[in-house]
Amino acid sequence: MTDAAVEISGVKRNDRFTRGNRLVDVLSKAGLAFAILAVMLYGSFVSPAFFTSGNLLNVLTSMSIVGIVVVGMTFVLVAGGLADLSVPATIACGAILSLGLQPMIGPLPAFVLAVGLAGLIGLLNGVLVGYVGINPIIATLGIGTIGLGIVQAAVGGVIVYGSNPASAEFAKGRLFGIPVVVLIFLVIALLGHFVLSRSFWGRWTLATGGNYSAAEASAVPVQAVKAGAFVITALASGISGGLLGLTLQSARPLIGAGYEFSAITAVVVGGVSIIGGFGSVPRAIAGLVFVQLLTNVMVLDGVRTPIQGFVLGILIVGAVGMDAALRKRGVA
Repeated sequence: MTDAAVEISGVKRNDRFTRGNRLVDVLSKAGLAFAILAVMLYGSFVSPAFFTSGNLLNVLTSMSIVGIVVVGMTFVLVAGGLADLSVPATIACGAILSLGLQPMIGPLPAFVLAVGLAGLIGLLNGVLVGYVGINPIIATLGIGTIGLGIVQAAVGGVIVYGSNPASAEFAKGRLFGIPVVVLIFLVIALLGHFVLSRSFWGRWTLATGGNYSAAEASAVPVQAVKAGAFVITALASGISGGLLGLTLQSARPLIGAGYEFSAITAVVVGGVSIIGGFGSVPRAIAGLVFVQLLTNVMVLDGVRTPIQGFVLGILIVGAVGMDAALRKRGVA
């Protein structure tokens, strides 16, 4: 095949891929907006407490802790990294160390060091996935298990308590009437959105997830980009864990259990492609809003925990199936 033919073929494939992306984008945005409105309407009928300021504030605060992880997980999925299952370990690392190191070095240095050490978990994941080529699920599950084991051994499996009341007041405080945790989440979300949509690193991330071989041939540092996505997720998880520990003023090794599932659910429901190459931070956050509101409504309605998990599982399967079907139709 001649170079011209390859170029033309590449253009046609890119055009089809773009049409598929646009179709997914329009349908998922409209569907998410409708779903969020429907959940809010249903919530108003289910319980008079749904639209109270206390309930909505609780939802917003809880959403912010998970949302920080969601920002990082978006990079992993867009880069074609499937998922990061070491999130519980990095959250536990951030929470336990941010509290446990307070008496020795103070609250702020403890928080920074905790996030940095959590980032090391992401660095190990990144090296194994990006450079060694190990399957992301296997690599992150293994590193997460090892990391969690180290954290458990370090504290003897017991609960660690905070020793600095000022740090708790800061984490639970408000600025201009908005909880500090929410403001931190908004800053991280805006930063993540800027990096993914407006920077060369974001373009590289999309290219790596969209077509790894083509990106590599175009001199994109695909190994570093894929590794970097896991480092970003680990740092985000460390921050989330640190804030969670400061808010609760206690932390245990299993404090991060389930956060990886919540983050993956939000990102996938938000329309970020599980196969990589397509997605954005705002889309992932929209998925998070829907999932958090739906979970809150189910709790207010008295739905049992196993049923809640069943519903969220259906959402993941449906979102992934819709993504695959729409892409196949748009690209074929």
